[in-house]
Amino acid sequence: MEAHYERVRRREGWLMDGDVPLGGAFSLDAQNRQPPPRGATTLGLPGPWWPTEDEVDEEVRADLDRWERDGLVRFVGRDDRRRFAVTADEAQAALDDFVAVRLGDFGPYEDAVLTNDRTMAHSLLSVPLNLGVLDPRDAIDAALRAHERGAAPLASVEGFVRQIAGWRDYVWHLYWWLGDDYGSDAGALGARPSAPEPERAARGPAVGAGRGLPAWWRELDATEVDAVCLTVALDDLRDHGWLHHIQRLMVLGNWALQRGYDPVELTAWFTDVFVDGTDWVMPANVIGMSQHADGGVVASKPYAAGGRYIDRMTDHCGGCRFDPTVRLGPVACPFTAGYWAFLDRAEPELRRNPRMQRPLQQMRAMPDRDRVIAQEATRRMP
Repeated sequence: MEAHYERVRRREGWLMDGDVPLGGAFSLDAQNRQPPPRGATTLGLPGPWWPTEDEVDEEVRADLDRWERDGLVRFVGRDDRRRFAVTADEAQAALDDFVAVRLGDFGPYEDAVLTNDRTMAHSLLSVPLNLGVLDPRDAIDAALRAHERGAAPLASVEGFVRQIAGWRDYVWHLYWWLGDDYGSDAGALGARPSAPEPERAARGPAVGAGRGLPAWWRELDATEVDAVCLTVALDDLRDHGWLHHIQRLMVLGNWALQRGYDPVELTAWFTDVFVDGTDWVMPANVIGMSQHADGGVVASKPYAAGGRYIDRMTDHCGGCRFDPTVRLGPVACPFTAGYWAFLDRAEPELRRNPRMQRPLQQMRAMPDRDRVIAQEATRRMP
């Protein structure tokens, strides 16, 4: 992806001074990805632009309600007003609002999460981009113009350009390169499949080996979930059908990876429940990047992390009954303890991965390794 991104930047001349990238590097991550401001409950930015519903929305909602009454479809989540652009004019309005209001704060806080600030400084443009009503070049050009007139810092603009011309465009090309069958037989990393739930057994086993998605996960039901980060993610997804990438990758994806959820079933779930879910976006992002279930075709290491990462990048842990620094006992964070249990389970498949040598060494040296593994094997989920 980095090589692809560099080629695109050089070809297009985006954020370049001749052959040299502005800022001296193609990625300015060192200036971005800060934790949320200490003590803040929001970033203090004005609310995003939202579309105004019209008669088309009324007709669509009536159709969906009728189909559900007739038993033709079944939905999860809560019905609410439409919050994402679906026409070219709406997409332009959403883009203009993002560039004017939130682009400057996007870079520093692109990986931060605040319980009471669902949108943070994100663009909310994934829906119109994936629907094809917003040209990625138009989004990039708008950010570049903002930088040129001094309205947005270089690091934020570079981070936004990299999200689109780097990762998003890279995944688009991966879709065509890897083909429709990519990941169709993927199995969970280090999977030890559990007995299938009755409903899952009735419809037949999933293609990939792994634990079936539990009912509370499939239904977006966080009423019995104890971990605050997971509760917030499920509630926001139920109410809005959208989460930003860290909640997708490092909360939901991380949880699923640690617990060995079936990556094929998980990919279908992500595609279904997210308003920007499409068949070309989700396989590489879920099977490849998030679950590392393709043997390293897309990503060079699993995106697994313990509770300390979540504690650093969110405000969730202070109000949680679990302690992200503890891996054993009644307050042991299920992400922290789950991380070590995952490494133990997946060690045979990871031991030759050079990027996993240090965490595997740390796991082998843990004096309480066996107790942590036993604890997580019997932990009540969720």
